[in-house]
Amino acid sequence: MNTVQQIYEAIQKKAPFQYQLGFDNAGFLVGRRNAPVDRVLIALDITRDVVDEAVELGAQLIVSHHPVIWEGVKQLTDVTPGGDLLLTMAEHGIAAICAHTNLDAVAEGVNDALACKLGLTQVEQLSQDGVDQQGKPYGIGRIGQVEAQSVETFAALVKQRLDAACVRVVDSGKPVHRVAVGGGSCGSMLGDVLAAGCDTFVTADVKYDVFLAAKAQGLNLLDAGHYPTENVVCPVLEGWLKEAFPDLRVAISQRHREVYHCV
Repeated sequence: MNTVQQIYEAIQKKAPFQYQLGFDNAGFLVGRRNAPVDRVLIALDITRDVVDEAVELGAQLIVSHHPVIWEGVKQLTDVTPGGDLLLTMAEHGIAAICAHTNLDAVAEGVNDALACKLGLTQVEQLSQDGVDQQGKPYGIGRIGQVEAQSVETFAALVKQRLDAACVRVVDSGKPVHRVAVGGGSCGSMLGDVLAAGCDTFVTADVKYDVFLAAKAQGLNLLDAGHYPTENVVCPVLEGWLKEAFPDLRVAISQRHREVYHCV
């Protein structure tokens, strides 16, 4: 039977954990490395609903994008929601592997999945964070082309394809053609997007001042939400694991959803 360590190594080959950014805490975060695994649950986040789903499915491992542990754990009790969650995982023998900013940066990862979902063509890298062992660059964000269209038309497509609760839009008055995407919180990459000659940027968690800056500099800016712009990577993880371990039962969480709705 496959082990947690073997599954970790398979993900490491696709999205090396050493590529994660300095603030991150991606990796093998919960469990025993030699524990056997025959069922895996994939989710963007490890929430209470996801852990309960894993328990019901009999999954021994959850593979997520966002780390279930962000900072140093000073106590592990049921006093806090986070501590109770980790205790429940330990009590049911559920391990956790979390691939975060490393998965954002690599080929086929979050940003390639987002570009593909939105129908971008001629996709290229937005920024370079480093070079892998084969000399191939990796980095967060992608740029691509779409057929020229209005911002409202493109925003409607983004909302529909990502199943987003809503899309916040700055319309600079330019048609959409050269599009940058940054899954999750990539508002800080506005300068990179402008330098790349893009007319449109799709990302999430945009602050008010970034909307103002985009408008002032003639950039269409679409905030489609953190969950919708990153959840697109879950099928990618599912495909990687099924390819590497044909006998492994892999499922994407059916309970994890966008946490908010728009009225």
